Amino acid sequence: MRPVVANVLRAAARPSLAVTVSRVAPALTRQAHAQAQETFEQFTERYVAFFQQAEDLFELQRGLNNCFAHDLVPAPQVIEAAVRAARRVNDYSTAVRIFEGVKEKVESKAQYQAYLDELAGVRQELGISLQEELYPQSS
Repeated sequence: MRPVVANVLRAAARPSLAVTVSRVAPALTRQAHAQAQETFEQFTERYVAFFQQAEDLFELQRGLNNCFAHDLVPAPQVIEAAVRAARRVNDYSTAVRIFEGVKEKVESKAQYQAYLDELAGVRQELGISLQEELYPQSS
């Protein structure tokens, strides 16, 4: 009698096929590849608009973290908007660090120099020095 009871209990403990079918994930899931890719021009426009509207240091730094987290070097228009936002919220150190971030993101010194040449007027207008100018021995 004992083996019969054990078989009945084992059968009761096993999940049935009907129960397993009901545990299937819903078919309406979001697909990661369904999102449209943002173009470089859209990226530039989005961040220029963001930095033009940044009202405090936290918002500026959050935008910079998000902007520099992408696998591309932001356009000079984005850098200009970010530097102007840094000066607007009266944070000189962030303005200097934006150029340090550009220096880390570019692939060569020639690219970095091209950014510096393009943004020289803005740097002069806002009175922003580079880390290399502030601390020549540490660069």
